[in-house]
Amino acid sequence: MPPGALGSRLRQDDSPPRIVEHPSDLIVSKGEPATLNCKAEGRPAPTVEWYKDGERVETDRDNPRSHRMLLPSGSLFFLRIVHGRRSKPDDGSYVCVARNYLGQAISHNASLEVAILRDDFRQNPADVMVAAGEPAVLECQPPRGHPEPTISWRKDGSNINDRDERITIRSGKLMITNARKSDAGKYICVGTNMVGERESETAELTVLERPGFVKRPSSVMVLADESVEFHCEAQGDPVPTVRWRKEDADLPKGRYEILEDHTLSVRDVRLSDEGSYTCVVENMVGKAEASATLTVHVPPAFAMRPRNQVVAVGRTVTFQCEATGNPQPAIFWQREGSNSLLFSYQPPQPFSRLSVSQTGSLTIADAQRSDAGYYSCQALNIAGSVITKALLEVTDMVSDRPPPVIRQGPSNHTVPAESTVVLGCQATGTPTPTVHWKKDGVMLSPEEARITQIDTGALQIRYAKLGDTGVYTCVASSPSGEASWRAYLEVEGRPTDPNLIPSGPSKPDVTDVSRTSVTLSWKSNPNAGATPTSYVIEAFR
Repeated sequence: MPPGALGSRLRQDDSPPRIVEHPSDLIVSKGEPATLNCKAEGRPAPTVEWYKDGERVETDRDNPRSHRMLLPSGSLFFLRIVHGRRSKPDDGSYVCVARNYLGQAISHNASLEVAILRDDFRQNPADVMVAAGEPAVLECQPPRGHPEPTISWRKDGSNINDRDERITIRSGKLMITNARKSDAGKYICVGTNMVGERESETAELTVLERPGFVKRPSSVMVLADESVEFHCEAQGDPVPTVRWRKEDADLPKGRYEILEDHTLSVRDVRLSDEGSYTCVVENMVGKAEASATLTVHVPPAFAMRPRNQVVAVGRTVTFQCEATGNPQPAIFWQREGSNSLLFSYQPPQPFSRLSVSQTGSLTIADAQRSDAGYYSCQALNIAGSVITKALLEVTDMVSDRPPPVIRQGPSNHTVPAESTVVLGCQATGTPTPTVHWKKDGVMLSPEEARITQIDTGALQIRYAKLGDTGVYTCVASSPSGEASWRAYLEVEGRPTDPNLIPSGPSKPDVTDVSRTSVTLSWKSNPNAGATPTSYVIEAFR
C-alpha cells in the first residue's frame, strides 16, 4: 500500500458540518436555568461555538466561572439567567456555528428574552355600588410584563367561576349581568405570566336592593268613631324609609299615629277619612308604593223628621223625611197596623194614592178619613237603622186656624270666614209648623255637615266659607199655610265696611186697628248700616 493511501481514504469519508437541531426562541424568567439547543453532524465531528448579537459567547470552556456552559451536544446551557436594569447579558439573538476543516454551518436565529412582570397595576379596580338586577363592571389593567400577563379575578379569596353565564371577563374587565345580593364582596384582579402573579388593590362590590313589600296594607271597612290600622312592612338595602299619604288630602290631623313598625293608626274615624291610603317606601336605589282603601260606614241619622199634620178630606199631604249615613240609607214608610212597606225606589203603584219620593218624602193624595193614623219613617243601611213617626189627622175641612207665624226671623249678618253664625227662626202655629231653610231660593242639602238645623228651627253654620254668602229664607209651613222670613248673610275673607248692609228696623207699633185696616209704624236704625231702600210686610189671614 503506497504511503498516504490511508489518509486519502479517510478524507474521502469526511463531510462538512450540518445543523440537525436548530435552537428555538426562549422566554425565561430571571434567575431561572435555560437551554438553547443545537446539534450538528459532520466528519470530523464539528466544533460548536455560540454567538449573541454577532459576538462570540463566553462559556465555561473560556472561563470556568462563567454561568454559561457549552454542553457536549453543542447546546448552550445557562445555569441562571442574569438580567438587571442596567445589565442584560443574556438577553439577545443567538446562533450556533458548527465548524470542521471542510467548512461551517450556522443555525437559525433564536431569541432569548427575559420574562418581566412589574409590580404596579396600570389601573386598579375601584369600589362599585349597584342595585340588584343591574349590571356591575369592575375594571382592571394589569402591570406591564412580558409576556403580556393574563387576568383573572378572585372574590373573597376564591377564584371566580366564569362558567356562570352572568359573568364575563374581557379585556381585563369583570362584567356581571343581573347582579345579585350574593355577588357582593371584596374583589381583586390577578395579573399572571411565567414570572408569577401580581394582585391588585381590593375593590368592594356593594349590591343594593330596591324597596319591596313584606306586608302590604289591606283595605278596611269600619263604623264611624272606631279605630283602624293599616300595616306596611318593607325590605331593601339600605333599609328603606316608610311614609304614609292620603289620596288628595292630608292624614287626619290629631287623630293618626305612625307606630314603630310603620303601622298607620287612625282613631275616631269619620266619614271624611274615607279614601285611599298609600304606603310609600324609598331608599337611594328606588321607590315602591302600595295602597289600601278605607270605607267608613255611618249609621243613619235623620236630617229632617216628619211632623204631625192635619189635612182636609180630598187634599194632598206630604210628610218630609230625610236621612244621612254611609252608605246612603234606604228610606221606607209603614202605616201603623199595616204590613205594607213603601220604599223610595219603588215605582208608583197603579191607582195608589200613596207614594214615596227619591228623597224619602211620603205623599198622600186625595186624603180620606181612613188615612188617619201614625206613619213611621225608617232609614236603614248596613251600619244600622233609625225610626220616627208622625200623626196624620184627616178632617172634613181645614179649620179657620191661621197660618204659621214667624215670631222672630233671621237678621242680616256679616261674619268673618271660619266663624260660626246662627240664623234664628221661631215659628208658632196650630198644628206645629214644619221649618225648613232655603239659600238663594234652593232647599239646603242635609249632606253639608257644617250646616245644621237645630231643634228650635234656627240654622247654624260652622266654619263659614265665602261660598256661604247669600240670601237665607226660613220657611214655616203647616196645612193652614206657610210663612217665610229672609235675611242676607255675608262671609268676608277680609274686613268689609259694615255700613254697606242695612240693619233691622225697630219693633213695629200697631195703631188704628179696624176690621179692614191697620196702621204700622217703625223706625230705622240711623246708627248702623246703610239706609234701607225698601221694607217687606207680610200679612196672614
